[in-house]
Amino acid sequence: MIGLEPPRTARRTAPGRRRRRGRRALALAAFAIVIFVVGVALGMALQDHPEPGGSVTIVRTLEPLPQQPATTP
Repeated sequence: MIGLEPPRTARRTAPGRRRRRGRRALALAAFAIVIFVVGVALGMALQDHPEPGGSVTIVRTLEPLPQQPATTP
């Protein structure tokens, strides 16, 4: 016995569903951009660290101590 199928009609996507897909794609793109920017910032921060074992020079100005006048015995 052969069953009769109803004629196939084109399914239409609801307008709200299209908006949700657009919002989801926009949110996904924004998230990807944020992750990319954070990755670039982290890479630059790791690259800018100082070399270990380098010499450090500190310059200080010393004030002279007060002197007592010389006395003769």
